[in-house]
Amino acid sequence: MFLLLFVILILSYLIGCLHGSIVAQKLSGVNLKDTGVKNAGASNATIVLGKKYGALVAAIDIGKGALTIILLRYTLNWNTISPEILVTFIFSAGAAVILGHVFPFYMKFNGGKGTATIIGVLLALHWGLGLIALAIFIIATLVTDFIVFGVFTLYLSLIVIAIWKFSSLWTVLISVILLIIALYKHMENFKRMKVGEEKRVSAVFRKSK
Repeated sequence: MFLLLFVILILSYLIGCLHGSIVAQKLSGVNLKDTGVKNAGASNATIVLGKKYGALVAAIDIGKGALTIILLRYTLNWNTISPEILVTFIFSAGAAVILGHVFPFYMKFNGGKGTATIIGVLLALHWGLGLIALAIFIIATLVTDFIVFGVFTLYLSLIVIAIWKFSSLWTVLISVILLIIALYKHMENFKRMKVGEEKRVSAVFRKSK
């Protein structure tokens, strides 16, 4: 069982390492790690390259999060593994694909911040609650005009789903650890906000083409 979990974690991490920003770089010739806010994610793609590239990167990164969970659900034998272990495997895979995005080995373990990927994971875990989490994310982002506040609603939504739908100590623990990592990865955003240098969502979309 531990060997199976290890394989799931490794494969999920590697899927997470497949960055939409790399596709954007191949098409545009621009390395997002070297420009804008120097982040390999959809928000920086939008800032630097415009809405079309931002949407492309977001679609790829959301897709890999959702695909990881969906593939796992269809490949594991639900008849031979207990529901508790299955849920742990699924949440572990979700965490691993997010960590692959955030800490890809070929970017010196400094990739994106996992926002689009966690959206994909949430939608695949429970599409109804995932859509609600996405709606809350959009509302929080638009109301505050800063995407970072919307991001934390996604991780809080994951914790709520872990408690409400799956009721497992491990799923809650995994979700809380992901929230802590998200806080760490967004410290630079808070520092830019403090000095008035953080990009507002409204300004980004007015500027993007």
